[in-house]
Amino acid sequence: MRTFITAAAAFIGLNVAASAADLPGRTVDFPIGTSVFTWTGFYVGVNAGVGFNNGDDDLVFGGDTILADSDNDASFVGGGQVGYNYQMGSFVVGVEGDLQWADFGSTTYDFTGLGGGLITRDSGDWFGTVRARAGVAFDRALIYATGGWAFADNRNGWTVGGGIEYAITNNLSAKLEGLYVKLNSDDFTVPGVGTFSTGDTDFGVVRAGLNYRFGAN
Repeated sequence: MRTFITAAAAFIGLNVAASAADLPGRTVDFPIGTSVFTWTGFYVGVNAGVGFNNGDDDLVFGGDTILADSDNDASFVGGGQVGYNYQMGSFVVGVEGDLQWADFGSTTYDFTGLGGGLITRDSGDWFGTVRARAGVAFDRALIYATGGWAFADNRNGWTVGGGIEYAITNNLSAKLEGLYVKLNSDDFTVPGVGTFSTGDTDFGVVRAGLNYRFGAN
């Protein structure tokens, strides 16, 4: 009897073990090399858009207003940019610099009342900015604010704005951006009359751009 019970127990144990071996496993397999999209990294790009001059270039001299007429208050704007982003969770911070070509034409000042005649001055054909950027990322979409230093010829100033950028691929992104730029005054001399200051120059820029990001997976 003891031998029978021992043999039966062994038989049952072998069958239980065999049944357990046939059951499906509970192991969960995770894809190897899975990566999460990030905005961190260096990038370079190009942009194009429209610049809008404020058109208010009148001067005041000795209590008299010297009228000015700008022949081009809106202009094509185009150039390139380089920058770096760093992502922390959903927040993205970075820095960007750009150089832009912009033809705002020329401005004519009427000094005839002061014996100086009409004076025409070029309004400049380029400007640049160095800006900080900070925003919130929604996976491949980035909404950001930006602001910093602006410069053109021998003038300095500041700029502020914002935009939205979307990563089309891991390396290529497209953006739409708006900036307000303000530059300090520029002095010039009218022979026989005196030295004048143009006052601050301000204009808006709306532009679209493409960025190529290095080191993206």
